[in-house]
Amino acid sequence: MLTAFTAGLLLITISELGDKTFFIAVILSMRHSRWPVFIGVSAALATMTILSVVLGQMVSVFPQIYIDYAEIALFLGFGIKLLYDASKMSAKPNHTEEKEAIAAVEKAESQLAKQHTFLAVCSEAFALTFVAEWGDRTQIATIALAATYQPLGIIVGATLGHAICSAIAVTGGKLIAGRVSERMITAIGGCLFLIFGAVALWENVGG
Repeated sequence: MLTAFTAGLLLITISELGDKTFFIAVILSMRHSRWPVFIGVSAALATMTILSVVLGQMVSVFPQIYIDYAEIALFLGFGIKLLYDASKMSAKPNHTEEKEAIAAVEKAESQLAKQHTFLAVCSEAFALTFVAEWGDRTQIATIALAATYQPLGIIVGATLGHAICSAIAVTGGKLIAGRVSERMITAIGGCLFLIFGAVALWENVGG
């Protein structure tokens, strides 16, 4: 369980910093009270983690050899893609994810009633985050981890990782986002995916 917990925690904490969902939390916390934003975002990400783990457990009914090779291919593929993306990024800040998050928040708030109650802000944060996270690489990676590792450990580790990133976003995300290089975060994420891929390769092929 400790291995699963560590894998989920590291993967999510590194990959989610500077992601679209991170900026959604930053923007919402600048417009509304921080607590309902944090609760809504964290609840959405926890729900997504549980769904991903359930999907991973459903995938585990297939022959283990196919799961093993699919896991290796996913992690190595993500790792190579992220490192390639990082190599193409400018050293200057890239605000693509931030702009997409701003557009999503503006669209949602223009369609909703002008309500700023605790429940309304929670619901908005939950809905925006859940939609943004669906199909994200961290969701796919969580599914891959859950197909191989202990599911409870993945849930606890990934949920804690999401909560840490959400807390950073709502308390000082704007300041941090302006100082941390997106290229560096992307490169670190790519290296992390390659490490997971190498470990999976060693355990399932080389071991």
